[in-house]
Amino acid sequence: MAKLVAGTYGDALFELAVEENRIDSLTEEIEIVRTVLKENEDFEKILMHPEIPKEKKLQVVEDVFKGRISDALTGFMTIVVTKGRYSELQDIFAYFIARVKEYKKIGVAEVISAVPLREEQRQTIERKLLDTTSYETMEIDYKVDARLIGGMTIRIGGRVVDSTIRSKLDKLTSCLMKISLEGEKEGVQTS
Repeated sequence: MAKLVAGTYGDALFELAVEENRIDSLTEEIEIVRTVLKENEDFEKILMHPEIPKEKKLQVVEDVFKGRISDALTGFMTIVVTKGRYSELQDIFAYFIARVKEYKKIGVAEVISAVPLREEQRQTIERKLLDTTSYETMEIDYKVDARLIGGMTIRIGGRVVDSTIRSKLDKLTSCLMKISLEGEKEGVQTS
């Protein structure tokens, strides 16, 4: 349900940004709001508190953001609060940012390797991703997980490419277990 809400509101905000030719400025404003929300837990407590009337919550939004961000984004936030969807605001913003990146052909990938990658390796991975996708630029988050033993996993969008030694060992183990179980079945049937 939360994804549906984030998509509905995020799409509306994205369409507004495209229509008003304000994608970059709205994205910057959203990043400011996200930072303010992360740094001020009391703000969230007020907006989430069930006993505080919506009118007070709307006043808090106006007091904090009016004049600091555009009227369009302030108005959007008041709609979200009015509809009782404040708890999904961060998801809405994340959805919006993802839509903007797709619109600008910016790919977002996560690369997990068993050891830290050298700069040349990172550049090679980025080139391969750009060559095999429709993205024009890439934002890549590199992580290290020694449990992989060797190789790497690349996640981009909903796709995963897993060339780790750990996954190959897991597949081999699974195949051996299947062979073992099939052999036991055959042995039981002939007895």
